[in-house]
Amino acid sequence: MTETREDGFLGGRLRIAQPARGYRSGADAVMLAAACPAQTGQRVLELGCGAGVASLCLGWRVPGLHLVGLEQQEDFSELARGNGARNGIALRVMTGDLARPPAELKALSFDHVIANPPYFLSGTPAPLAGRAAARQEVTPLSVWLDAGLRRLRPGGILTLIQRADRLDDLLVGLRGRAGAIAVLPIAARAGRQAGRVLLTAQKGARSPLRLLAPFVMHAGAAHERDGEDLTDIARAVLRDGQPITRLFAKVS
Repeated sequence: MTETREDGFLGGRLRIAQPARGYRSGADAVMLAAACPAQTGQRVLELGCGAGVASLCLGWRVPGLHLVGLEQQEDFSELARGNGARNGIALRVMTGDLARPPAELKALSFDHVIANPPYFLSGTPAPLAGRAAARQEVTPLSVWLDAGLRRLRPGGILTLIQRADRLDDLLVGLRGRAGAIAVLPIAARAGRQAGRVLLTAQKGARSPLRLLAPFVMHAGAAHERDGEDLTDIARAVLRDGQPITRLFAKVS
């Protein structure tokens, strides 16, 4: 990775180096971190951590976590390690394939696993290899779910963000292995269909699914002026680092 740029997250509280060209994490990674109900002292694994944005947003909000990232691309692994050091947040990053995780990772279990799997099933791959790997689903979503559940301790929590039209695939992959599922639809504006879902599930639980009221990102029916038009709750999450875990079911 020859050229990077520095992006601000959480209102500039985090400074993250990302590729100048190619895939860069954005709001989805911040939302993923905000949905994870981790508590100080717990162990958290991020599958496909990229430059470390979600893990570091979570580590900023909840001090004292034991954060581990797994990333297939060595260039991104190096960025994530450097970003952790730059922001003073301990983040251990392993390079490897989640379908065939490193032995050192297989020896560990976690209280939480978080992931933002690639969204796109088909179509023309992005011209830059790093962007294509981050956006195009090569490893099936079912394998992401299996990898996450295997690394969780009994009763541990899996937190994911994914396209809304993949919700059925998420639920099929979790069936019989996790419960207490809570689904938060994310809509760009009030009255619009959800484009994304945030999902939490507890390994081994049997409690029924909860479908929550939509999280609306932008105020008004349309973007009518220059500048940011985030709703108050979206601004609190994306700019101030506030959690949205209170929207989800309580799990032990």
